Amino acid sequence: MTPTDQLAFIHRFVPASSPGRGETLLLLHGTGGNEQDLLTLGQELLPGAALLSPRGRILENGMPRFFRRLAEGVFDLADLKLQTDALAGFVSAVSHKYGLQSGKIVAVGYSNGANIAASVMLTYPDVLAGAILFRPMVPFVPTASPSLRNVPVLLAAGRRDPIVVPEQTLALGEILKTAGARVTLHWHEGGHELGRDDIVAAKDWIHVEPGEHPGKL
Repeated sequence: MTPTDQLAFIHRFVPASSPGRGETLLLLHGTGGNEQDLLTLGQELLPGAALLSPRGRILENGMPRFFRRLAEGVFDLADLKLQTDALAGFVSAVSHKYGLQSGKIVAVGYSNGANIAASVMLTYPDVLAGAILFRPMVPFVPTASPSLRNVPVLLAAGRRDPIVVPEQTLALGEILKTAGARVTLHWHEGGHELGRDDIVAAKDWIHVEPGEHPGKL
């Protein structure tokens, strides 16, 4: 894959507006979303940070996604691998293009976006410095555990989610913990939709002082 191919994701990039702010939030939308969807959320979670928001390259009934699925909750694992490789390559290419600091790219994914972010973490453990995953599922079970030592991850799940059952989120948490990640769980009392409590939990997680919380970036 050439560098030009790696930039083939339609995307929005918002440079950091705060002096000295080195973090970049990689914003990954859910099914039917686009590169605009999570910009406001990113600005709220970490004001002044750079924002990188790609659009998923797969269409399902005209709706953008980051990888194909065979049915609800049944992923096309071959396409998942292909699109995971492509997204990791994109992040590497745009990091060079936009001068992003290595080791400071944090994914913020919702639903399908959370699943591709988890897949990137399990396949390319050096790409992301951490992740906020809203309504995630297990993308795949790795044959060998990657090295995610001390990488902070917030999993935000809905107790009454009709799409992602709690067992899926718990299983992903165990996979990440086995890889060495520092996993924090937040439970929303509703379903698949994001609640204000999800956003508050994500803000608290990302802003805490060193030593007070395992989610500090």
